[in-house]
Amino acid sequence: MGAIVEAFKEGGWGMYPILLICIITFYLIVDRSMYLAKSKIDIEQLMSMIKSQIVAGNLPGAISTCDAQPVGATKIIAAGLRKAAQGGAEHDIQQAMDEEALRELPKIEKRTGYLAMLGNLATLAGLLGTITGLIKSFASVAGVDPSMKATMLSKGISEAMNCTAFGLGTGILGLAAFAVLNGKTQHILDGINQATVESLNLVVTGRGGAGR
Repeated sequence: MGAIVEAFKEGGWGMYPILLICIITFYLIVDRSMYLAKSKIDIEQLMSMIKSQIVAGNLPGAISTCDAQPVGATKIIAAGLRKAAQGGAEHDIQQAMDEEALRELPKIEKRTGYLAMLGNLATLAGLLGTITGLIKSFASVAGVDPSMKATMLSKGISEAMNCTAFGLGTGILGLAAFAVLNGKTQHILDGINQATVESLNLVVTGRGGAGR
């Protein structure tokens, strides 16, 4: 830890924007990881429970099953099932699900995309610190005693390299986290799409069977 603090001090002013980006990146990683963990649900198990209720004609039971696990997928399905319980047509059920999806899906995708942007910003901030450090180092040796040139040059280059290292480290963290969290987000969204389509088909098929 002491070495990191020392390297941070040697990095000069360019380290501060990188530090700010790093803090925001860590916050988003923790925030999104916790939310996605709470939004995750076993779709196969959920659909098995809902299917048994719908096939039995027990829509209130299917709605209660969804309400017992209040996440994005169950809220969307429950909205459609409530409309079906009210006698709504297939179009009305689909519309109810779509309306609820407009409320729930943005919550799942929220802020994840910022991680990629922050990763790129950290890399650019590190590059900016590198350039300014090199400019400073070469400008500082102009007109000074030759015995001091090596010391001043090495100090400027140290500042530049520390900014590069911290900027790249933060950038890699942001981009890697984006890749992982975006994959988890897409997995949840795919599960929601699967569950809503299956639920709609079960309700429509159940009505058709009842009509016959």
